[in-house]
Amino acid sequence: MRKILSVALFLMLSVALYAQKDVTKFLGIPVDGSKASMIQKLKGKGFVYNNLFKCLEGEFNGENVEVYVVTDNNKVRRIAVADKSTRDEAQIKIRYNTLCRQFANNPRYKEVYVDELPDSKDISYEMTVNNKEFQACYAQLPDDGNLMKRQVWFCINRRLGEYSISIYYDNVFNEANGEDL
Repeated sequence: MRKILSVALFLMLSVALYAQKDVTKFLGIPVDGSKASMIQKLKGKGFVYNNLFKCLEGEFNGENVEVYVVTDNNKVRRIAVADKSTRDEAQIKIRYNTLCRQFANNPRYKEVYVDELPDSKDISYEMTVNNKEFQACYAQLPDDGNLMKRQVWFCINRRLGEYSISIYYDNVFNEANGEDL
């Protein structure tokens, strides 16, 4: 009986560790587990919790950002990274295109969809009149190189005539699937 329990415990532990390996990672941290646990791990990476805005603040990829831990059914399903600073239209094109190049040149990512943003594009007009959303989506490759459901995507946000970028690290395995309906 003890042997069976030991084997069962080993199998459950193996499945848990394997499942954690297959999810999207943010700064090397699996986007999984409880919100409190994720916040502690992000604090360990140098982020500081802001009680007023219920987010973490710090630096990511050379930008001052706010980091939001989003949950479904008490499990982390997304890390949202939002620029703290806004930019004008010309500056946001540069930031967006720079991010596209950084992801494209990173061997840990594979392009899924990229909304082209040439210098001639009038993003203010497109977003205001045509309700256009500018976004890019990449798949984060696991260490073994197999493509899984590890989504990282970003988009341009418009607030009061200024622009910023938000980057999302999603764990699609923790999304609500209608089980609460």
